[in-house]
Amino acid sequence: MSWIASLAIKKHFRTLKDPRRRHRRLHRLLDIVAIAICAVTGGADDWEEIAAFGRRHHEWFKKFLALPHGIPSHDTIERVFARLDTRVFQTCLRQWLVALSGVLGLEQIAIDGKTLRGSRRTEASFGPLHLVSAWATRNHLSLGEIAVDGKSNEITAIPKLLELLELKGALVTIDAMGCQKEIVAKIRERGGHYLLTVKDNQQHLLEDIQNCFVQAHDVDYKGVDYDQYEVVNTGHGRHEKRHYTVLYEPAGIRNQEAWVDLRVVGMCYSERTMNGVTSSEARYFIGDQKKSARYYGIALRNHWGIENRLHWQLDVSFAEDANRTANRQAAENLSLVRRTACTLVKRHPSPGGIRNRRRQAGWDTDYLEEILRGGAKLEKE
Repeated sequence: MSWIASLAIKKHFRTLKDPRRRHRRLHRLLDIVAIAICAVTGGADDWEEIAAFGRRHHEWFKKFLALPHGIPSHDTIERVFARLDTRVFQTCLRQWLVALSGVLGLEQIAIDGKTLRGSRRTEASFGPLHLVSAWATRNHLSLGEIAVDGKSNEITAIPKLLELLELKGALVTIDAMGCQKEIVAKIRERGGHYLLTVKDNQQHLLEDIQNCFVQAHDVDYKGVDYDQYEVVNTGHGRHEKRHYTVLYEPAGIRNQEAWVDLRVVGMCYSERTMNGVTSSEARYFIGDQKKSARYYGIALRNHWGIENRLHWQLDVSFAEDANRTANRQAAENLSLVRRTACTLVKRHPSPGGIRNRRRQAGWDTDYLEEILRGGAKLEKE
């Protein structure tokens, strides 16, 4: 298959082991993975739809895959995904996507959690699956995820996710849940930089940062090493002004040495007017690089691309919240395929939204091939 051959998918998936007993392998593992990626890219949202997509495009798949026993059933596909090593699978997908995108370095990695609400099982007394994901904001690449029992466990999941990523030189942005000393240490240990939102879960830190700004304001910032940046946005009946101020080498942060390389504290003061009503909010953050207020302001805004360009798209364009896969491992592996498909579809330059592109990919295999392999020609494997 061209997108296997030209992009060396075999090379990137060589560490993925087939979890089935050898004598029960009627279908090749790489065939099953390829069918799933193609099907989800082309509009399939669950196991039955993945198998149906395979059957409908059987002749097309036969050009590139071995398919010794035809298209596997949806039960077979689900059973395989329920046993795949999730960590190895996502590493393979990430390596392949990075190679596909020609990414040489990641500037910013946003980390945030998302709940798969359809995975809740009342009869089994467990809640919905919660995933902590990493997203390359500029490259629009899904880099990995870790499953946890609930949002409160994000704190323990984030260091594990960081272990999977190449952080050298990248800025890691996390909301207040991830503002933890251990997470800061892990980011710096792995060569990354950090920008973390600070809220009441770090009460002393928040109080000390606020005091830094009170003291700077009292002297009208004279003798204070600082920078400021302001941006105004208007649209959809809303007028918003955001004013960023950063203080360098802050003094008075209790236990500051525990926050490895903390060199910057910042505040974003925002005013929003909508339908004649004005509201304001002050938010705080910390960082380890002596960068401009503009740099930090842009990074904070880019962070929420993980919500708008990944999580929102997964729900609206991939119906992720509606998926009711009961097996936790199968659900997590299917979510990895969705994130891969989302990245692939977003890379295609054609007009229209993600859902529209997925439909076109399901209707037209030539269009699907463009999404999967760029300009390379298909070649029999």
